Amino acid sequence: MSTPNQSPESRRVVVGMSGGVDSSVAAYLLKEQGWEVIGVTMKLWPQDCMSRAEDKCCGPQAIADARGVAHALGVPHYVIDEAVPFERLVIDYFADEYKAGRTPNPCVMCNEKLKFGNLWDKATALGATFIATGHYAIAEHPADSTPILRKGLDPKKDQSYFLFSLRGEQLARALFPLGSLTKEEIRGIARKLGLKVADKEDSQEICFVPGKDYKAFLKDRFTDRGETFQPGGFYDLQGNHLGPHDGIELFTIGQRKGLPGGAGTPRYVIDIDAASGRVVLGGEEDLLCEEFTVNRTNWHGEPPSAPRRITVKVRHGHTGDLADVTAGSDDSAMIRPLEPLRAVTPGQAAVFYDGDRVIGGGWIARRTISSANSTSPHEIALS
Repeated sequence: MSTPNQSPESRRVVVGMSGGVDSSVAAYLLKEQGWEVIGVTMKLWPQDCMSRAEDKCCGPQAIADARGVAHALGVPHYVIDEAVPFERLVIDYFADEYKAGRTPNPCVMCNEKLKFGNLWDKATALGATFIATGHYAIAEHPADSTPILRKGLDPKKDQSYFLFSLRGEQLARALFPLGSLTKEEIRGIARKLGLKVADKEDSQEICFVPGKDYKAFLKDRFTDRGETFQPGGFYDLQGNHLGPHDGIELFTIGQRKGLPGGAGTPRYVIDIDAASGRVVLGGEEDLLCEEFTVNRTNWHGEPPSAPRRITVKVRHGHTGDLADVTAGSDDSAMIRPLEPLRAVTPGQAAVFYDGDRVIGGGWIARRTISSANSTSPHEIALS
C-alpha cells in the first residue's frame, strides 16, 4: 500500500469491518502504521430478516465478530444501518439486471455505492479523511498526480476488478492495507494476534444469496415485488423453436445445464432477449466473441481516442486477454480482442489493465459473434 502523506490531525481512517479476517487484519495494520482507526460495520439487512441472515455478509454474527475484533484491537466500533440503501442499490439492481436479460455484478455496485459511497457520510461525521477495506488491491496516492489502482500482489486473491468503477475522488481517499500480502500471511497475522476470526471461512462471492442458489433468491425477491419470472422459448441461431422455458432469469450466457437436448452436441446459451423472452442456443464455437462494446465507462487516466492495446478481463475469474480498446465520444468503448473471447456476457464488467495497473472499465452491452452455423457475423445487443 502506498501511504499518503498526511498531517497528524488528518490521519483518521474509517475501516469497513465485515467481521472477517481480511478487514480485521486491515484495521490492525493501519493502527500499527500510526493511523487513528475507527471500525464501522454496515448492517445490510432489515430487522425482520436478521434471523435468516446468519450466513450473510454483515448479518448478526458478522456484526458480533467485527465488534469483538475492534474491542481486541482497542479501537472504537460503530454499526450503521444501510439496509434500505442496500436493498435499493444492490438487491433491486441484482434482480432488475436478470429481468433485463443481463448477468449482474453486485460486488462492483456495492463497492461503488455503499462501501465507498454512502459510508462517506459516516466517515465525514467521524472526522475521517480515508476509508479502508480488506480488499486485495493496491491504491497509490502520488503527490503530484491522480491516484493509481493496481492489482493485489497475490494473483489468486486480487480484487482490483471489483474496484474499477471507483471515481478518482473515491480512490483518492481509499486505503487497501492488504494489497501486498497473501491470504496465508493475513491468517498468520490474525493467529499471532489471537483473533477469533483467524480461521473464519471466506464469504461467498454473492454474500446475500443463501446457499449460492440465486434462482431461489430471485423467485422470492420477485414474489415480494409482485412479479414473476418471464417465460418464453428456446431458439437456435436460425430462429427454430426448440421448446419452452420457465423464465429468462434462469439463464446466463455460456450456461449449459437446464437446456433442451437432442442436438447431438452440447448446447450453450448464446443470447437472452428480454423483450421477446427468447433464449438463443448454439454450440460452444458460437460463444466466441470478436468484438464488443461497453457503456458507463470509468477511466483512471486519459481515455484512448485511438486503439490502444491493453489487457481486458471480462469476468473476475478471467486471467485477461490482449485487445485493442478505443473510447467512444460518449461513455462507451469498443473492444476488439486479438483472439475471440468466450462467453462475453452483457451486464458483467470489462476491466482494462496496463500491466498491473487498472486504467478503466465499463459494463458489457453489445457483442458480435462469428457463428459457424450462420452465413455472417451475428450481432447481439442487449440494452
